[in-house]
Amino acid sequence: MTRKTVRIAMNGVTGRMGHRQHLVRSILALREQGGLDLGDGTVLWPEPVLVGRRAHALKALADEHGLEHWTTDLDAVLADDTIDIYFDAQVTSAREEAVKKAVAARKHLYIEKPSATTLEGALELARLADNAGIKHGVVQDKIFLPGLLKLKRLIDGGFFGRILSVRGEFGYWVFEGDWQEAQRPSWNYRAEDGGGIVVDMFPHWEYVLHELFGRVKSVQALAATHVPQRWDEQRKPYAATADDAAYGIFELEGGAIAQINSSWAVRVNRDELVEFQVDGTEGSAVAGLRNCRAQHRSATPKPVWNPDIPVAERFRDQWQEVPDNREFDNGFKVQWELFLRHVVLDEPYHWDLLAGARGVQLAELGLKSSAEGRRHDVPELTL
Repeated sequence: MTRKTVRIAMNGVTGRMGHRQHLVRSILALREQGGLDLGDGTVLWPEPVLVGRRAHALKALADEHGLEHWTTDLDAVLADDTIDIYFDAQVTSAREEAVKKAVAARKHLYIEKPSATTLEGALELARLADNAGIKHGVVQDKIFLPGLLKLKRLIDGGFFGRILSVRGEFGYWVFEGDWQEAQRPSWNYRAEDGGGIVVDMFPHWEYVLHELFGRVKSVQALAATHVPQRWDEQRKPYAATADDAAYGIFELEGGAIAQINSSWAVRVNRDELVEFQVDGTEGSAVAGLRNCRAQHRSATPKPVWNPDIPVAERFRDQWQEVPDNREFDNGFKVQWELFLRHVVLDEPYHWDLLAGARGVQLAELGLKSSAEGRRHDVPELTL
């Protein structure tokens, strides 16, 4: 086996998502398994270079994981010819400028979503990257989750017949930060810092709907700030200026209707933090992060509405668990592997900056719909 090293500047890995999912469970996990076997006698060895603004945090992270290279000088690391890929998991407001620098330095790009704060900015990044002739990708991790992979298996096998509707429920109660520490950073709840559940979650719903069911043709949304005051990491109160809940209806190409509720102000009464129910003429399924249950037309019971007597049947027991049938790896790691193979072997890869721009577009139109109280068409994007 020949070992080929690919050096990755990883910006924003001191944050929760960048640290846990991208550094530890993706790049370091690849190293722990001996690298990425490319199947041609070559093993790809990812070498992360940690980038950020806080030297003490970067050093602590590097020491914790036995890594040699870290820096607070983004310009210097981008000027380094040995760096092959620039990865960005910073707050969205800081991403555009850094990504533009990486494009100018001719680094391949892999970035978290949303790719930019505006559709105009997202399309500009896509055009710049295309014109520079570099490879680029945007994180779209949820389509690699076991539950949604099982759901896609049902779709590809024709289980549903004609798909009629998709109902999604996402969210959990994020503590306000006064008497219990919040599970999410405070900037998420400040619009001026790029926060808000619409800009965070609508890009996810765009690619989930697009990949599994069809392009989003129109959106009607209502965004709300249910918890107007929160406490930051120093336990200081602040005004929550961003939306913490959104209720969206999406018309899909092909005729199906999707309705997805997203909230950081809801207590969980479901099996998983996100669930999608898909109903079709021939069957239905409910998919979460890991599990998927199905009910075929031939096995559908016949409920009768009668509020005068107690319910005598357990509706959840009437669904069949969709089997794993394979081993499922971490979704972030799987997409990293696909992107690395794209960079090194030029294998096909369509989750690029234009796909990322579609997510920004849907978030932008969702907020516009909420502000104006009307439905908006979602034009198809081209560069």
